[in-house]
Amino acid sequence: MGYQLGLLDQSPIQKGASPFEALQQTVHLAQKAEEWGYSRFWVSEHHHTEQLAGSSPEVLISYLLARTNAIRIGSGGVMLQHYSSYKVAENFHVLSTLAPGRVDLGIGKGPGGLPLSSKALQFGTVNDGEDFEERLSFLNQLLENSVDENHSLSGIQALPVPPEKPENYLLGASVESAKLAAKYGWNFVFARFINSDISVLEEAANAFHARNERGRLLVSVAVIAAPSKQEAEQLALDHKLFKVHLKSGRTVTVQSAKQAETFGSQAGEPYEVSEQEANIIAGTPVFIKEELAHLHNTYQVDEFILHSPVQTKEERFRTFQLLSPTYSEEKKNEEEYIL
Repeated sequence: MGYQLGLLDQSPIQKGASPFEALQQTVHLAQKAEEWGYSRFWVSEHHHTEQLAGSSPEVLISYLLARTNAIRIGSGGVMLQHYSSYKVAENFHVLSTLAPGRVDLGIGKGPGGLPLSSKALQFGTVNDGEDFEERLSFLNQLLENSVDENHSLSGIQALPVPPEKPENYLLGASVESAKLAAKYGWNFVFARFINSDISVLEEAANAFHARNERGRLLVSVAVIAAPSKQEAEQLALDHKLFKVHLKSGRTVTVQSAKQAETFGSQAGEPYEVSEQEANIIAGTPVFIKEELAHLHNTYQVDEFILHSPVQTKEERFRTFQLLSPTYSEEKKNEEEYIL
């Protein structure tokens, strides 16, 4: 195949279900992902979102590590703008000490929620003027146990030092994020399901490879697999993306018109909302794997992180089982999908 496959789960809360049931489905899916041969299983960070139960990836990661045996578990990702770099380093050093060689630290640049939740996360903290890159730079120094001697916190360590450090991934959807990942020697994950502009993916991949020869390029894609292409495409019709364009120049992508209007109203500045088709690869397993192979060959993608936007457990699990590395063509006509 030439590339690896991992999964991203957002712990969606189905209509009529509870957050408890959503998180139990995440645990079950992680166990099935390990059985199906996926390389890694990541959980996301979303705040004040009634449809998603995954608000604390660090806590969920520790539970998933305890309920699985070998698959890598990680964050997709921790929203660093809200947190102390030092505390993030400590958290993932503890996780990596508990499960050496199994922990991925994925860092995201976005807010992970609406402006009100961002204000709540940062309420009572001191605004020290640090921007995202300053936070990332300090985090990288802490993880490498090499805080610059000219830094005001020179000599500090994020303990315990794990037997094997976590693998580091920067998540983004721009050329600037690719360059930033390369600058600090991190792996880069391009969020294709957020930014569907193929020219941006091409430029980001080229920029990353040119600056970081040893780093791995991952692409996160939304997928819906079904026995027939018609069924998969029908399921994909229900999904849209909404972009909030703020007057200050910032653009944020959300998953519903209601979220877009709420974000705009909470932002405290003029805004516009645009709607677009969600970038979903929908079809049979053969069709989807052909699309992934094309991206792999064209942009030197080392791994794909699969995300399925469908909400029902049955449809999500079926998608991931049909696309799993261990799923054999002999089973394609069987109706006994794992639920």
